[in-house]
Amino acid sequence: MRLLLVEDDARLADLLVRSLREGGYAVDHATDGDAAVVQAAVNPYDVIVLDIQLPKRNGLEVCAEIRKRGSRVPILMLTARDAVRDRVAGLDAGADDYLTKPFDLAELEARVRALLRRMPELSPSRLTVGDLTVDVAAQRAERGGRTLALTTKEYVLLEYLARHAGRVIGRAELVEHVWDENHDPFTNAIEVYINRVRKKVDQGRAPLIHTRRGAGYMLAEADNAEPSR
Repeated sequence: MRLLLVEDDARLADLLVRSLREGGYAVDHATDGDAAVVQAAVNPYDVIVLDIQLPKRNGLEVCAEIRKRGSRVPILMLTARDAVRDRVAGLDAGADDYLTKPFDLAELEARVRALLRRMPELSPSRLTVGDLTVDVAAQRAERGGRTLALTTKEYVLLEYLARHAGRVIGRAELVEHVWDENHDPFTNAIEVYINRVRKKVDQGRAPLIHTRRGAGYMLAEADNAEPSR
């Protein structure tokens, strides 16, 4: 899943970016309010983590502008303020949740997971496709009772396919939600990772990951997929 972190404190931002990426998220970083509005308009983020005190345009203004443009992306606001009126202002501006600094990284990640479960509709914490189970909270997958040894990026790719099981996912959509702004579109990284995940998921079992030539990839039980491999 792809996140936008908007934070002007370089040390805190570096810590959050590294932590969230280690947690399996593709993370873009903006350091001021104007840049945040532009990036939110260009990229289809799954969650925005937004500080209130920002240069050029504060977080409340950024949040209001994003909502004004019709985006429903979940927004988690961060601030050093803890007054009730500030929390109310953040929520009234369109934020979905609020976290006061200082906070524990585990709580931040838990709140991000909670927001992801809500959009666009309530999503279960365990995703099941045939005998494949993806435990979103534990970031673990198993098939037929056997735990799959996935790297962080492999897990994120599989989770995204599982969230949209039965639907063909194109390369552009995978880039938008699984890779961050540092991804080089001219590489074959997607194909490489799809092949790695496919080997681990489908090894010795009926294929679940299917390729639709010219369209993309789909996670589905064989009976629900068109023959395309």
